[in-house]
Amino acid sequence: MRVERSELAVPASNWDMIQKAVGSAADVVFLDLEDSVAPNEKVASRQTVIRAVNELDWGGKPALYRMNALDTPFFYRDLIDIVEAAGDRLDLIMVPKINRPEDVYVVETLLTQIEADRGFGRRIGLEVQIETAEGLINCDAIAKASPRIESIIFGPGDYTASARMPAVSIGSMDEWDAAYPGHRFHYVMHRILVAGRAAGLRVMDGPFADFRDLDGYRASCLRARALGFDGKWCIHPSQIAIANEVFAPSEAEVAWAKRVIEAYDAANQQGRGAVAVDNKMIDAASIKMAEVTLAQAAATGMNP
Repeated sequence: MRVERSELAVPASNWDMIQKAVGSAADVVFLDLEDSVAPNEKVASRQTVIRAVNELDWGGKPALYRMNALDTPFFYRDLIDIVEAAGDRLDLIMVPKINRPEDVYVVETLLTQIEADRGFGRRIGLEVQIETAEGLINCDAIAKASPRIESIIFGPGDYTASARMPAVSIGSMDEWDAAYPGHRFHYVMHRILVAGRAAGLRVMDGPFADFRDLDGYRASCLRARALGFDGKWCIHPSQIAIANEVFAPSEAEVAWAKRVIEAYDAANQQGRGAVAVDNKMIDAASIKMAEVTLAQAAATGMNP
């Protein structure tokens, strides 16, 4: 189980920031060739990605970069030039704005050809972003489009534009959220979550743009975890600790899970079909919930 509580974005054009990010406490760092790099710097930044993958000690983090979308003139060179030069030191590629399973097929085919030609010893994985109305409609098929896919990610900024939803900031609450009776992104987030879980993938929430509003970021993390998401993007190092905390089971959750399993085991040994923990009845579904909690705790380094 790869842990991705926090996924830190860093511009692929900034070598100093890349070095600091790779050494940070984030579970995952991705070198971004897309939104955070100016068009006239994208080509040169490929070499920075190659250098980072080949030269830096990632300290157990997966080596990961985000390419430009398939509808841009940068896409194919982002893939071919970097993968051929970085080789199988590269773990993952993030692909933005996936709209159809055919988009995944294009990336899959090129990667397979490069790996076969260069004789790589292992397969490079993919993280795919759902950022448009078309992508949302097709997210079930997208999630199952390739065995390379490890994560599916919600991109709130581009999705907001695609759906023509009014907003003043990416990820944060504003007057339009206050005007809506509920969580405006509940449907899209749960839709992506279900598609990801049905395909056995990690599911990640996207960025929260106001990095100075740490309370708002925490609230956004809590909403995503309440839905079942595995983690969230960080656009600033100040957000890492919050994501790592929120997307890991608390000590109270772990204690509850242990009590549930112990009580259920004891009831079975005594031939009792009904059992209560903390004045709440538990059953086989409760055991599954408890087992998930303990597995998450173990994956994040806790000692359940």
